[in-house]
Amino acid sequence: MSIKSTGQAMEVTPSAGRTPDPMSEWVEEVRPTRAASPTKTKLKVKYALPGDVAADIRKAFIGTAYMREKMVITLTKAAEGYDRKRYEEALRLGRIVSDAVPGVAPVRELTGLAAYRAERWNMAKIHLRAHFAITGDPEHLPLVMDCDRANRRFRAVEKTYSELEDAEPTADVVAEARIVMASSLADQQRYVEAIDLLVRAGGTKILRNPAYRHVRMWYALADIFDRSGDQVSARELFARVVVADPDAYDAQTRLDELGAGPVKKNRKRRTTPVSKKKVD
Repeated sequence: MSIKSTGQAMEVTPSAGRTPDPMSEWVEEVRPTRAASPTKTKLKVKYALPGDVAADIRKAFIGTAYMREKMVITLTKAAEGYDRKRYEEALRLGRIVSDAVPGVAPVRELTGLAAYRAERWNMAKIHLRAHFAITGDPEHLPLVMDCDRANRRFRAVEKTYSELEDAEPTADVVAEARIVMASSLADQQRYVEAIDLLVRAGGTKILRNPAYRHVRMWYALADIFDRSGDQVSARELFARVVVADPDAYDAQTRLDELGAGPVKKNRKRRTTPVSKKKVD
């Protein structure tokens, strides 16, 4: 292709004869590299069984190494489900392991507690009873009593209560067993016996710094008083529960239903003793 130019000569253009300005020197600017901000990834903590529990499962399981490790993983998932309050899932997985290694106490304990939380009373009683038979520890016998109480097997409740008294339980376990026993008596409308049991156990004792078991006993006794028709005593004990722990159970609601006024809080405890005698 040929290009032909026609028109005014280049010599007569406005820019003709002008020397262009020299080009300025270019300087390359090096910008500092910006470090990439670390991505905020929430690491999921891997759940693991205590080493002794996993070792007991491996030792008790009869089968291949693959199935042995699978049992450990299954119980790990059951324990994680229980901690996350997925009790039906924990029960389903716990039963798989308990069928494979019925003589391992922690497996029976976890399965029984999951069944209790899921309100599967008969199954909970079986596994918690097995845990007691293996270890001799009466910690969960009050739950066994509560399972029988839920099924209205009141003679079985009394039998387990007598058995627990001979097993040297802790103070918390004894208090829990007395609460279940008294509630069982109240279910049979034996209110006098139920109230007497808790009163003899110190259920009406006024304490400045009550423990958890004392608050539990106050609430149980208040409930029995309310069911028996003694609303005055019920109001007094519900008020104690509210003062000790305002969020405990439904004590505040029960107190409102009984027509009680606002509860006065405890006075601030003195940090230094005050003598009865006036020192001059």
